[in-house]
Amino acid sequence: MAAVDSASVAPQASRWVCASTSGASGSGRSGAGRLLLTTPPRQRSAASCAAWRCVDGSLADARSSAFASTRDRRRATAGSCGDIHVSDGKHAHYSRHTMSAAERPAFYITTAIAYPNGAPHIGHAYEYISADAIARFKRLDGYDVFFMTGTDEHGQKMQQAAAAEGIPVEELAARNSDVFEQLDKTLDVSYDRFIRTTDADHQTASIAIWERMLANGDIYLDNYSGWYSVRDEAFYTEEETTLLDDGSRVSTDTKTPVEWTEESNYFFRLSKYQDRLLALYEEHPEFIAPATRRNEIVSYVKAGLKDLSISRTTFDWGVPVPGHPDHVMYVWVDALTNYITGVGFPDTESAAFQKFWPADVHIIGKDITRFHTVYWPAFLMSAGVELPKRVFVHGFLYNKGEKMSKSVGNVVDPLELVDEYGVDAVRFFLLREISYGQDGSYSHDAIVGRINSDLANEFGNLVQRSLTMVNKNCDAAVPTPGEFTAEDRELLDRANGLLERCRAEFDAQQMHLALEAIWLTLGETNKYFSAQAPWALRKSGTEEDLARMATVLYVTLEVVRIVAILVQPVLPGSSAKILDLLAQQGRTFADIATPLTPGVSLPAPEPVYPRYLEKKD
Repeated sequence: MAAVDSASVAPQASRWVCASTSGASGSGRSGAGRLLLTTPPRQRSAASCAAWRCVDGSLADARSSAFASTRDRRRATAGSCGDIHVSDGKHAHYSRHTMSAAERPAFYITTAIAYPNGAPHIGHAYEYISADAIARFKRLDGYDVFFMTGTDEHGQKMQQAAAAEGIPVEELAARNSDVFEQLDKTLDVSYDRFIRTTDADHQTASIAIWERMLANGDIYLDNYSGWYSVRDEAFYTEEETTLLDDGSRVSTDTKTPVEWTEESNYFFRLSKYQDRLLALYEEHPEFIAPATRRNEIVSYVKAGLKDLSISRTTFDWGVPVPGHPDHVMYVWVDALTNYITGVGFPDTESAAFQKFWPADVHIIGKDITRFHTVYWPAFLMSAGVELPKRVFVHGFLYNKGEKMSKSVGNVVDPLELVDEYGVDAVRFFLLREISYGQDGSYSHDAIVGRINSDLANEFGNLVQRSLTMVNKNCDAAVPTPGEFTAEDRELLDRANGLLERCRAEFDAQQMHLALEAIWLTLGETNKYFSAQAPWALRKSGTEEDLARMATVLYVTLEVVRIVAILVQPVLPGSSAKILDLLAQQGRTFADIATPLTPGVSLPAPEPVYPRYLEKKD
């Protein structure tokens, strides 16, 4: 590690971290040296900070070499901050300043694709927002991200919904998918592709995976008789259903109606993969998260797997089985394949497939865990395709603690929430309030509480108070700090440590814990601001107190800057406004290491997070 002689610089700063690809480390491009400085970069020559820092972060999803994908091995090439650098089982993090798009490490994230047989609900919004936050985080951390979401337009319930409306199913699919895509745009979801299972390339991919599984001897024709839920698009055994008092039968788990079905179907030899699936769960527990969901799936598979019906003949809205057009593929064969369609399958030698597959994480709801953690890996094993690295299962959302139901009348349109509270406030509430992976509840009071307490008071008030003082007392420019006290250094060190904490939490899909750490730091910053009382220092008017006021304001603005950069994945619109108020051009995580430059002119402050005021009758 490179070091700078503290005697050669003024003793008036906390630790600042910057990497150089030449000179400072003494190793040129063979390694990135880290500069631990006692002065901000503005007091050093430009040459000493020719590159942004390269900081190793923990790979929370560490995997054994036997399970490492070819894509991971391609990533692990020696280099400096301008190259991919992996050391001691850790990922390096990179700056966009020194790496082209082709050189940045890849990250592929997906949501489940939704059935557009009805309007989107808050659960859809929750999944899209949470996946978007992860995608944005990785982009800001120097990754080349591919983020895909979309709609599953095939299946019996789509055909039934169209028939109920008296319109062609193609029309229903196109109309309702447009609504889901517009929801993503309204929620500020930064997807790279919105896939629809009616897309031409997806038809090709679905046929290709079917032919691979057939060639492997895993598909055969037989007669199916059993219980089927149209709403779940799922087959159930007798033991998985419950007979109600009125003589009807429902799925015990989902409470959806099931109907007896008999037809000639193609089957997939799912039972053949029972032992391989159990070995996967045992050797790679990180494949399914959280642990409660993994335990449920392990128990389910240990109880014994039966071969799975994977075609239907009682309706025709789906991908035709190759060579047998009287059959359409079971909707989940079609739907799950979307994840590889998006990266170029069946062309496994394509640049996109080579770079992005296997997926880093599939984000799904707990009602479709079995499809993603049993059927999907078994299909891929049969087809000879690498498995995704991780499936993360989030919980359900409840309205004031009650399950959402049309009959109860408590289903909430996410667009109405955005209209009422604002998109950033809705995004923040869902990711701050709910422990990701667990069920959560929302209500008007809870949302307003987070807006007024966390956003308006804790963050917004701090931004407004500090910037207003700077505007009035520091010639509307970033103040020049004096010598930092122990309190100053402690707060700056805490803020500078947030990036590593957030990396660890986001890598584990625990965004709520990252936000908790950030807001605890904001709490400490508010305490610091109140204790240092820069307004009193201004009133005193002595040269010493005015210098101290400038230092306190500088430290406060520096924490605000770091926090504004870090919360961009969750609060993209409002954090951008704060960074505008700080006149910041550098907004990636690599830019955290470059502190505010004194003397930079700042615009007039404007409120960013107003309090929510109840509407009067």
